[in-house]
This record gives sequence, structure tokens and C-alpha cells, in this order.
Amino acid sequence: MTKKNYLALFAKSFNWAGFFLPKNVYQDCSKLYSFCRVLDDIVDEKTNLELRLERFNEIKKIFNKTYELDNNDSKVLDQNEHGLIINDMIILAVNNNIKRIILDDLIEGVSSDLKTKVYLRTVKDLLVYSYRVAGTVGLMMAKILNVNDTRSLKGAIDLGIAMQLTNIARDVIEDKKMNRQYIKPDFENIEATLKLADMFYESSYTSIKKIPFKYRFAIIVARRVYRQIGRKIIQKRNMENYEKSGKIYVNNFGKIYQTILSLFDLMFLYLKDVESHQRIREHEIIREEINLDERI
Repeated sequence: MTKKNYLALFAKSFNWAGFFLPKNVYQDCSKLYSFCRVLDDIVDEKTNLELRLERFNEIKKIFNKTYELDNNDSKVLDQNEHGLIINDMIILAVNNNIKRIILDDLIEGVSSDLKTKVYLRTVKDLLVYSYRVAGTVGLMMAKILNVNDTRSLKGAIDLGIAMQLTNIARDVIEDKKMNRQYIKPDFENIEATLKLADMFYESSYTSIKKIPFKYRFAIIVARRVYRQIGRKIIQKRNMENYEKSGKIYVNNFGKIYQTILSLFDLMFLYLKDVESHQRIREHEIIREEINLDERI
């Protein structure tokens, strides 16, 4: 069965950055994204909640049973597309020393959207949710890129959280239609969320220096392009303009421009020392619920 390239189809910013990765690494990143996409698609289906819960639990059952096998291509539990994607993800995790608990965090985070109404009440709720659905992805990406340095792994979590906060700030209207409120739907809270995202983007920067050199530029490009989405949101200035703009993204010309600027980021990074972790307070808040040290 031919599997879709979900990364190319649905993640234009990440796919753009992926152009700067070696082919085999890009393929591994694509397997990770495909797994995330399968989970997200079920949660976001326009069907009743009971059916979505049933489908999600079936995916979890296949995931758990497949993990119990010897993790090789000859023992795929389910030969449909979802089964093959799950199998690819498990093999990827085993081969790259990605701990099972990180995948469990991701699944738990995505499944938390399977409710009649989603409402995050506190900054802690927001940070824990962002870690589960995206900080985990940053951490797994770092493992795929052969990163073992603790500071850099924390930076990978930070970059994932920054990107998720950007998503949340961008999708307030869309999420409201789905009865999900991660932040209050006003421009002041959107700006505050993007300010928090910027703090995480900054914290991730010098940690990129610990990533093997051949992968650094791709991560710098992804970081810069995604951060630009937040800056375009800020330019809307008020809720009326924000609502009129529709889904905000960086077009191809903007991606080229940000890629050129990324060359300067790469050169500047060479001159910088790796800074101590800046988001200690936010990680401590997450640690009230999740032991990050066990994941790293």
C-alpha cells in the first residue's frame, strides 16, 4: 500500500524546512508527522463525539498491541494505512531511543480534545497541553536528529511549545467553532500568548548549536518561518482585522525571505555560546504534572 506524504500535503512550513534535511532524515520526520496527523484527524473529524472516541480508542488499541511485537516490518498488526503508519512510528521510536512515555504523552494530549467542550483555565493547563501535543514532537524530532545533550533536548521541547502556542494564537476562531477554548478569544490574550511563544522561541535558539551541524539549518528555518506566523498575527492589531484575515500563514515568497535570514541566524549561532536554559520557571510549572527528566 502506498502511504500519503502527510508532511508535504498538510505541513507546508515544516515541509519547506525539511528540504534542507538529508533524504533519510526527512523520511523519518515524515513518519513522525504522519503519526501525529492520524491522531489529529480523528479528533478533528466532523462526526459525533461517540464515534470519534471509538475510532481513537481503536487506534490506541492497535498502537498498544503493535508495541508488544518485535517491531519489524514483517509483523505489522494492521495492514491498512493507519496500521502501517503506527508500525512505522514504533520502529522509528525503537531505532532512535524515543521513550514510550513520550508517545503516551502525545496520545494523552491529543485525546484531551475529545470532549464536548475543551476549556483551559490556567497558564499551567496551557503549558501542559502544549508540551503534550507539541513539546513531545520537538523532543522526538531531536532524538531523530541524534541529539543527546540535555540542554538541547530542553530547547527542542521549548521549540515545540513555541510552535503550538503560535498555532493556538492563530486558530482561535476555528477552535471556537469546534467548542474549544485554549485561550480567551480576544486580541489581548492572543498577543499575550504570542509573547509567551516568543520567550520559548528565544530559549530554543542557542540549544540548536548542540544539534549535529548538517541538521541545524533546517531547524533554524522551521523556527524562523513558524515564528513569522506569530508576527503576521500581531500585525493585525485588533480582533476585527484578525477575524477578517482568515487562516494566517507565510507564503512562498515569505518563506524564501525567512530562509535567507536563517543564513544569518546560522552564522550568528556560530559566534554564540550555548546559554543556560531560560524557561526554568515554565518547565517547573509543567513538572508539577509531568516529570520531564524521565522523558529527556
